[in-house]
Amino acid sequence: MNNRIQPFEFRAGDSASGGSSPTAASSNVLKPGAALLERNDVEGGCSLFTPLHYEPNYAYPLIVWLHGTGENENVLQRVMTQVSLRNQVAVAPRGTVLLSPRRMGAAVRRDSNAGRKYGWQQDDEHIYLAQMRVTAAIEQAETQLNVHQRRIFLAGSGSGGTMALRIALCHPRRFAGALSLDGGLPRGGAPLLRLRDARRLPLFIGSGRTSGEYPSADVCDDLRLLYAAGMSVTLKEYPGSNMCRPQVLSDVNRWVMEILAEQQAASVVLSEPSGQ
Repeated sequence: MNNRIQPFEFRAGDSASGGSSPTAASSNVLKPGAALLERNDVEGGCSLFTPLHYEPNYAYPLIVWLHGTGENENVLQRVMTQVSLRNQVAVAPRGTVLLSPRRMGAAVRRDSNAGRKYGWQQDDEHIYLAQMRVTAAIEQAETQLNVHQRRIFLAGSGSGGTMALRIALCHPRRFAGALSLDGGLPRGGAPLLRLRDARRLPLFIGSGRTSGEYPSADVCDDLRLLYAAGMSVTLKEYPGSNMCRPQVLSDVNRWVMEILAEQQAASVVLSEPSGQ
């Protein structure tokens, strides 16, 4: 049974078993102007992380990492060495918007080793393209590595974190959890349209006290909304504004492993025979 994301059929009835309703939801099915996308546009660039002492007979959890604005997919290697060298495989698609030096901050412009810089944009065409790139990245990881189909986490930082939340909330049965560091809830496009399914999706939101990208007032607003909606959310606030430092990324690993442990415990309970 195939439970991969279906790249051209993001429908309201999607389920973890691969089923879908023949009628698409009117407000969250994207109809981009660029309907005919070149294959290179869809796939973009992609970076793959293989854990230390990779065991091909073990089905690994997969982290799909959406980089922040002014970065590219190559940041994955640095991120995952701080998350965990052993516990997960990971893949990072490239952002959908190529940034010019004028649109990037001075600190980013001074980084001469990072190559071209990209970001994520919250309009219909770029959201659609982001979904396509996430799909292509998952398929590439599944082709080259042993991925546990029901243990796929969508995560990111900054604008990538916001995009990760949007895609995961739009398709909550496709992912084991979603995580955003310094990226708030998406605005517009009815991100909580599929609220009933979204309530089963664990969320992790990390924020920095001095963040200019995700200020404390926005964090509080998002938290109130998520709690009012009955969502399962873990919020952690960190000093400073750097959300990709070791302390934060080790918390990412800890949260992912806790979610997997809870899933494992639940599956054991469900598999126990009922009393006579």
